[in-house]
Amino acid sequence: MTAGIWIFAEERNGKIKKITYELLSVARNIANQTGQEVSAVLFGKGVSALANTLGQYGADKVHVADDDRLAQYTSDYYGKILANLIIENQPSVVLLGYSSLGRDLAAKVAQKVDTGLMSDCTGVEIINEQLIFDRPLYGGKVFAKTICPEARPVMATIRSNIFTASQPQARYQVEVVNVDIHLEESDLRQLIKSVVTQIASRPELTEANVIVSGGRGMNGPENFKMLEDLADVLGAAVGGSRVAVDSGWIHQSFQVGQTGKTVSPTLYIACGISGSTMHLAGMGSSKCIVAINSDPEANIFKIADYGIIGDLFEVIPLLTEECKKMQKASDSYQTIIPVAQ
Repeated sequence: MTAGIWIFAEERNGKIKKITYELLSVARNIANQTGQEVSAVLFGKGVSALANTLGQYGADKVHVADDDRLAQYTSDYYGKILANLIIENQPSVVLLGYSSLGRDLAAKVAQKVDTGLMSDCTGVEIINEQLIFDRPLYGGKVFAKTICPEARPVMATIRSNIFTASQPQARYQVEVVNVDIHLEESDLRQLIKSVVTQIASRPELTEANVIVSGGRGMNGPENFKMLEDLADVLGAAVGGSRVAVDSGWIHQSFQVGQTGKTVSPTLYIACGISGSTMHLAGMGSSKCIVAINSDPEANIFKIADYGIIGDLFEVIPLLTEECKKMQKASDSYQTIIPVAQ
């Protein structure tokens, strides 16, 4: 492997998404072991200024396609440009995030460049100069170690919040390569007329470090207010199981699970969630899982790091109050910074 490690940088509203920094960390680790350089690919409108930030997180080179036509993601335009770049530069590895955008784009580009694709990878290692990826199967019940011995480039999507992003280093110098864009109207088969966004004070579900989720045990939409109160104290996102979504208690965009969103936060608090296989597939890789359920035999307790067996309508308000006390105590401390004389 000598042709470089590439990552696709996701950007939204002028900000780089967290998964991008995690991908750079993975790429940097591979590059350090194989003697290659790390390149990031950045598409969008008005994104050129973000290239230096990617350099601070480990990119040696950034390929920038800055064009009005790339303001909104379309797999047609993005797929054509990225595929052409890969064919022209022949990187050995291309990594994308296991996000809705990354999954869509990776599949299209892999087909265009005639290579394989390993999806939803949770681990990467190098053995005998061969890249080996860990991938969950059967809803996370088992993990497979997968290689692509013949495929070039090796393409994979990486699950978020699995790898820790490196600390930025301002001393890094990055080479910026402006991409020549050759697009025709006939390339575009999708027309985006408008983008509807939700204004929320809480973190986006797949980006959150802490998630509070509710399931069947919440007994109705009005009771999700308890979860929102706890989430606001913790600076967390709110999620729900498929049962909660199907019952109309919470919007489908907040669904966690195999048919919803895959999350890997630092802390996942499951409230009244039994722990079906489909739900576990979407959150089982969370670093710390706290389960609150009145059923001691609930499946969620099998993977929980901490379990509370009790009535969630009593436990959650108490937990919220205790978190408020801890937050208030933390805020009462003052940091004294000495002034240089």
